[in-house]
Amino acid sequence: MIQAPRGTKDIFGENAAAWQYLEEQIRQVCKLFAFNEIRTPIFEHTELFLRGVGETTDIVQKEMYTFQDKGDRSITLRPEMTAGAARAFIENGLHNEPLPAKLFYMGANFRYERPQKDRWRQHHQFGIEVYGSENPAAEAEIMSLGHYLLQKLGITNITLHINSIGCENCRPIYRQQLQDFIRQNLPSLCNDCQNRYEKNPLRALDCKVPICKTIMANAPSTLASLDDDCKKHFEDLQNLLNAMKIPFTVNPKIVRGIDYYTRTVFEFMQEGESTVIGGGRYDGLIEQLSGIKIAAAGFGMGMDRLLILLKNQGLLPENLKNTPKIYVGFAGESGYQKSQELVNLLRLAGVSAESDLVKRSVKAQMKYANKREIAFSMIIGDDEIANNAATLKNMQTGEQQQVKLEVAEIGAVLC
Repeated sequence: MIQAPRGTKDIFGENAAAWQYLEEQIRQVCKLFAFNEIRTPIFEHTELFLRGVGETTDIVQKEMYTFQDKGDRSITLRPEMTAGAARAFIENGLHNEPLPAKLFYMGANFRYERPQKDRWRQHHQFGIEVYGSENPAAEAEIMSLGHYLLQKLGITNITLHINSIGCENCRPIYRQQLQDFIRQNLPSLCNDCQNRYEKNPLRALDCKVPICKTIMANAPSTLASLDDDCKKHFEDLQNLLNAMKIPFTVNPKIVRGIDYYTRTVFEFMQEGESTVIGGGRYDGLIEQLSGIKIAAAGFGMGMDRLLILLKNQGLLPENLKNTPKIYVGFAGESGYQKSQELVNLLRLAGVSAESDLVKRSVKAQMKYANKREIAFSMIIGDDEIANNAATLKNMQTGEQQQVKLEVAEIGAVLC
């Protein structure tokens, strides 16, 4: 028996219906905020992620699915979607269209890590991107979208944490302060943080190893090193969030784990410090990939984890299963033909209907309809065809009534 690869899962039945529900909620919110969908390839040239995500990140060093294709090109299954969206924005000349450009995406990502609860090697992400605005209103809008979506889904135990990690002008000052602090504690830190010390010390702030979290809790704050422009940007962002009545907490330890972030970083965090949405500003990403200087901001949200959260909190609607409204059974060959004809007409009229496809007995047909929990049923035979009428039965109450074999009358009863 061939099984699904480790760290992947099949989605079907009620789980598939739950995914469709979440995707529809996301699409509704994106439409409200005037974000347009972009779909990028599942695999990209490896160089995109080396340059965009950063060679010192865990994603690039440990987690990417990278292989040589038949043309001896290095190809990587996308581990995240911001780099691909930025590449598409540049390659398709979207920077020549009216800015800011507001895009959203949903899709599968791939990271080679040890599968564990809520973590999969193939996972799914929803994200948004805003290209072409240096104003903190861009971050405020994407935070507003995240806040609105979580409220729409009914999730309440989430807190927005914000921070600023500075820009290319003030970041070197903080970097030096942080390296000085890490140097004093270097022997006690994990091997990864010791390796990050020289190349990317900010990553130590994001380490999940308990001893590192304890030590780095006393590290210097990024906010103390901001230059005047970054301070004003962060203050303006807070003023906008207050004006929009979006509650937040300033958390100097939020840094995000990818190199392209600048200035604003944020996370919507569940109680217990589990991140539901994470994002920020990355003004240098487009320039790094193309040489074109265009500001950018956005966020990513793990859809797998969010669905688990919705299920655990009982926030998914009931009866998500795609169950037909009516089952049209038959007796005899003429009934078989008529049932297929009627079901087709009902579907064309917008009524979800089903009939037997394997010519079972009437008893077996009703047993099937019961198992499917179909709300109404009827049986068509020679007498029903002759009288152009049949008995419509409510499968839950047992109530029965005569209806003509006409779509309008049947549909009126079902509605």
